Amino acid sequence: MIALGATDTLSFRRWLALSLAGLMAFFGIWWITAASGAVPPQFLPTPLAVFERFVALTQSPFVGYTLQQHLASSFGRFALGFGLAAAIGVPLGLLMGWFRWLDAVVTPLFDALRFIAPIAWVPFAALWFGTGIGGPVLIIFSGAFPPCVINAYRGAKYVEPRLIEAAQTLGASHLRMIVEVLLPASVPSIVAGLRISAGLGWQSLVGAELIVASSGIGYLLVKGQSNISTAIVMSGMIAIGIVGFTIDALLRMLERRINRRRGR
Repeated sequence: MIALGATDTLSFRRWLALSLAGLMAFFGIWWITAASGAVPPQFLPTPLAVFERFVALTQSPFVGYTLQQHLASSFGRFALGFGLAAAIGVPLGLLMGWFRWLDAVVTPLFDALRFIAPIAWVPFAALWFGTGIGGPVLIIFSGAFPPCVINAYRGAKYVEPRLIEAAQTLGASHLRMIVEVLLPASVPSIVAGLRISAGLGWQSLVGAELIVASSGIGYLLVKGQSNISTAIVMSGMIAIGIVGFTIDALLRMLERRINRRRGR
């Protein structure tokens, strides 16, 4: 992804041409390597073979479901985990940014837990929930929760002092201060945190489904590997990338729209 400053010096057509050239080079090297026979087709199929398998997975069930159904199952788990992380993490971050005593109480435990990789929660998820929906949701939550808290906290901490002073002068309560001053001023930081949170949550989901799920895109990858089908595994990886890119693109659009409305 090209940085914002760099796009100012590149026309859209040149940017598009360079992007297409990069993609063509990647697929060209892949095709040549696969077609040369240097790697057995079983382990490195051609792009066409992967595309054909991808299309076939959308039409014929594999381990009980089509590709779209696996993705729908995964997205449902992601929506629950990510939604729960945002619903708890954003208010908690704002409250920590406003109440110093709460910051002092929560920060030590939060700082200890946020460095635990989401995949480390898999044994607990498997023991507590088995292959039910609770396991993946727990793992997604563990990956998506920290960025929500951190960015909401930073947004609240960097609110312009004059806004806080004006609200205090007018006698605003703590609740009104948080809802009407801290939250609106922190929106750009919160949305930026949601982008990071969504990316980590989606990655955590796939890791969870490799172990504690009986459906979903991660489960499809596991079964594709069990069937020694690289084309199925690569098709699943492509689907993961497409959905992840779409989620990030939607959040980027929301972020740009917010920044435009705020005159940034």
